[in-house]
Amino acid sequence: MSEPATRRIDATLLAAFWMAGAIVSFCLMAVAARELSRTMSPFQVLFLRSLFGALFIGLVVVRRDPTVLRSAQPVLQAVRHTIHFIGQILWIIAISALPLALVFSVEFTSPVWGALTAILLLGEKLTRWRVIAMLAGLSGVLVIVRPGLTAVEPMILAIVLAAVCFGIINAMTKKLVATDRPWGILFWMCTGQALLCLPFTVPLWIAPTTANLPWITGVAVTGLTAHYCLTRALSLADAVVVLPMEFARLPLIATIGLLVYGEPLDPWIFVGASVIFAGIWINVRAEAQGAAQRRGTSLNGGGRSG
Repeated sequence: MSEPATRRIDATLLAAFWMAGAIVSFCLMAVAARELSRTMSPFQVLFLRSLFGALFIGLVVVRRDPTVLRSAQPVLQAVRHTIHFIGQILWIIAISALPLALVFSVEFTSPVWGALTAILLLGEKLTRWRVIAMLAGLSGVLVIVRPGLTAVEPMILAIVLAAVCFGIINAMTKKLVATDRPWGILFWMCTGQALLCLPFTVPLWIAPTTANLPWITGVAVTGLTAHYCLTRALSLADAVVVLPMEFARLPLIATIGLLVYGEPLDPWIFVGASVIFAGIWINVRAEAQGAAQRRGTSLNGGGRSG
């Protein structure tokens, strides 16, 4: 086997390792958020998570390199973090009221909403593959919810809106990272969310107990490790490789829901999530192939002109 092929395999294995960390982190964060929601408001849960994140990044990262805080797009940062705040509050509300597997499966639609935002706000093209991804996302949600066949839980609207928010901020992040550094974006996100939570947290404040401390630590730490591990995975392998690994979140969280909370396994959730995921994966694969072809054309053209 050639050395480049060996390096690709090693990078993929390392990406799988980091994705495993991201998957475990997302699942533990969901459990910790649900446990804290038994006694705390969603605003207090998010405030504690955001406060820890801002302090950690400030003490560890910013002290070493204060330039990470510089932003060329402060208005976009403010809008992004406000939308993320709304999405996080809705996500915590949904986590406290709905089966964990249902929340995660509907959350898979966020790339669909991100693509739609990129088309409407960033001027990206509407390709047939993106249309397929959008139709698959809508179809998957309908399979999961099955309106008219089952009673629709009103709280599902919370996770659908949360997924829309996450999709919008993903599209905004794509524009932000062109000028701002990731740790700076994360620091201002945590700081902004903590400040936005404060007016709602103070009147509803519940003094944390000793029993809460493991869950507070869990939601705070996993809030950072989930995104850090995901970023590392995407830096080592293409999205078309990493994305199928992310689907492992669903069976893991469904198993946790069954064993810890006695939530029954609903096969329609897996069917609907598979439809959503298939549409997104097909779109990512098509865009990756298109980008590779454009790079090849560019290189060939460059060779001829030389």
